[in-house]
Amino acid sequence: MATEDKNRATAAAILPLVGGAANVASVAHCMTRLRLGLHDRSLVDDEALKALPAVMGVVEDDTYQIVLGPGTVARVTPEFEQLVEEERETAPAPASGPGGPAAASSDDLAAQGAAIKAQQKTKNATPFKLFLRKIANIFVPLIPALIGCGIIAGLNGLLVNLEWLPAVTPALAAMASGFMALIAVFVGYNTAKEFGGTPILGGAVAAIIVFPGVANIDAFGQTLSPGQGGVLGALGAAVLAVYVEKWCRRWVPEALDVLVTPTLTVLISGLVTIFGLMYVAGEISSAIGTFADWLLSNGGAGAGFVLGGLFLPLVMLGLHQALIPIHTTLIEQQGYTVLLPILAMAGAGQVGAAMAVYFRLPRNESIRRTIKSALPAGLLGVGEPLIYGVSLPLGRPFITACVGGAFGGGFVGLFNQLGDTVGSTAIGPSGWALFPLLDGNHGLGSTIAIYGGGLLVGYVAGFLATYFFGFGKDLLAEFNVSQEPAPSTVAATGGPTTAPNRPTGPDGTDPGTDPAKAPAGV
Repeated sequence: MATEDKNRATAAAILPLVGGAANVASVAHCMTRLRLGLHDRSLVDDEALKALPAVMGVVEDDTYQIVLGPGTVARVTPEFEQLVEEERETAPAPASGPGGPAAASSDDLAAQGAAIKAQQKTKNATPFKLFLRKIANIFVPLIPALIGCGIIAGLNGLLVNLEWLPAVTPALAAMASGFMALIAVFVGYNTAKEFGGTPILGGAVAAIIVFPGVANIDAFGQTLSPGQGGVLGALGAAVLAVYVEKWCRRWVPEALDVLVTPTLTVLISGLVTIFGLMYVAGEISSAIGTFADWLLSNGGAGAGFVLGGLFLPLVMLGLHQALIPIHTTLIEQQGYTVLLPILAMAGAGQVGAAMAVYFRLPRNESIRRTIKSALPAGLLGVGEPLIYGVSLPLGRPFITACVGGAFGGGFVGLFNQLGDTVGSTAIGPSGWALFPLLDGNHGLGSTIAIYGGGLLVGYVAGFLATYFFGFGKDLLAEFNVSQEPAPSTVAATGGPTTAPNRPTGPDGTDPGTDPAKAPAGV
């Protein structure tokens, strides 16, 4: 089947299982998930969705998220949107939800995982975490461009160092730097959109920050420089523009709205940006860069140990989203973020822990198949199949996975402390997928060796901690048993039956049916 046909077939299979086009309020996607806003959650057939070959799992949050994996989701989403539009034009709203009740799951591991997810969903609904989610929604759409430009920047640096293709390297430099030169505009646009304003007005106000003419303006006793304040300034300027615009909508007569509101929005927000926000945001951005450098230069091993060990819990609490603007600020200032390679060690600890679970539960064929299927994604930095399907529901292996991440982070942090800076030119990928985006101050070979060494330390530490300390006697007795149907059952029924205690994923997925059906995307 052609790729286009396959993607359309996937979209066509998903649409009726989420209640049809009439039940879809919004469609978006991140790096791995199709995110749907739904009118009626009860119209979704979860079990049928999870049974689709292309679906790795489903996650419920502020939107209903169908995990399709990197690359696939970007191709399926436009096909899905087109099908939604076509169905709305030709068909009425569905009269009822998908037929048949979903098969029940009774496995304790699945119940624990589902309970954890439900609890985290409730905890993540606080105003502060909802605000962080808005911030993440501003920056996540920028990740593909950051990745593409970051890889081109790395390729260009390699060609320059090798003195190859000197006629091509200036063009590559322009491709790599063009987006970063204007990233403030994109941040402003997305910020206004996320906070309920007119996106283009947010982009217009943020564009002031990167306009070369600001170099002719003095504020706070100093001459402004283009780009001063960076993405933080752009974010603040766009939020201000949203509030000014909303104020204008309330007070400006409708007959004058089209002229007065955009004018006042840009004028008021622009003046505050030039004579206040650019300076303040510039100071904050400089402080972030200075602090990150100081932290890793003076306490790199300890800082790396703490950051690597705490990142998985931060992800579970939704607090990792606060790091996205910091990463972007560091990339804008220094060309790379020194924090991401350290935080990526959390995924290495998770992989090591999963491998230990595999060897500690030799009789549980179902969990072992889940691990074998999810390990390739984990090695590439997509850790949620292992987190939600294996370590987190088991409890203690999640903690020992954090221990592995801590040792890997401490290893990378130690070399930062010794003067070998390891950074990433983009955010988003981790694990092995981060290798093409690595950069540092002592050459690519040294940077790759340190990062690779950190991954190895994380794998080994996570494995050893989990193998020796990740299981109590009760946990082993409960899960180190075969979950396959007895041969007599198969013979009597003509096929396998659903075992009453068969482990399932935390979202109700049966990993024995398809081990890959667990959430992905971290």
